[in-house]
Amino acid sequence: MSRTFAGLPLTRPLIMGIINVTPDSFTDGGDYLDSTKAIDHGYRLIEEGADILDIGGESTRPGAAPVDPGEEIRRVIPVVKSLSDTGIPISIDSRHWPVMTAALEAGAVIINDVSALTGNPKSLSVAAASQASVVLMHMKGDPASMAKHSIYDDVVAEVNAYLAARIATCLQAGINKDRLAVDPGFGFGKTSGQNLTMIDRLNEFTVHECPILVGLSRKFGISKQPKDRLSESLAFAAKALAHGAAIFRVHDVADTRKALVDSYISAT
Repeated sequence: MSRTFAGLPLTRPLIMGIINVTPDSFTDGGDYLDSTKAIDHGYRLIEEGADILDIGGESTRPGAAPVDPGEEIRRVIPVVKSLSDTGIPISIDSRHWPVMTAALEAGAVIINDVSALTGNPKSLSVAAASQASVVLMHMKGDPASMAKHSIYDDVVAEVNAYLAARIATCLQAGINKDRLAVDPGFGFGKTSGQNLTMIDRLNEFTVHECPILVGLSRKFGISKQPKDRLSESLAFAAKALAHGAAIFRVHDVADTRKALVDSYISAT
């Protein structure tokens, strides 16, 4: 496995703080649609201990409608430009190549694509032509339809096969393996039971010898309100860490860092 990702050593869990510059994300839609609020939130996440900031301008929650890339660019680029000056690696959360291109030009160094660079043929070439690190995520269908596609004989085996194929395509395109991370896509075209199976068998994704990124934050829990699911998010994150996860994409940076990073450092 690569011992670094986006220039960051993988000697401890890495925390990726989420900044949704959207009106309709499932947990914080509208909170940071204003670029000034989004930038302020980014500085707050850095103070809380974020290693990476993941900035997105399109909700990919189940049933979400697509956003025009021009509107997505309008939302995210001021935030990317401002926060890239902090020295913290900036990730652009997008499945649209024009947004990737604009964000890389504005200072982003990671492409986090829920479609694993399949959204448009140009996405792969944009990533290959850059020096950006890339997160390849598994999703069946698209956000609008993925809830209808949660049918698997063996969810882990099928997700693993998909990720292996995407890694092979990236290597063929000239993207070195040390630039890649994989994300099984929790909540993206999987039932609750399938998500739990993937957590229990997360170590099987280490076969790719790429860092494993998990996005479990606020997705599952007893409460109907995602913002009230902190305890469950931390418990799932801890289990994922024990089973091989290296990068944690989260809303609650300070709490996650305390639960994962501080305890990890103490234990080692």
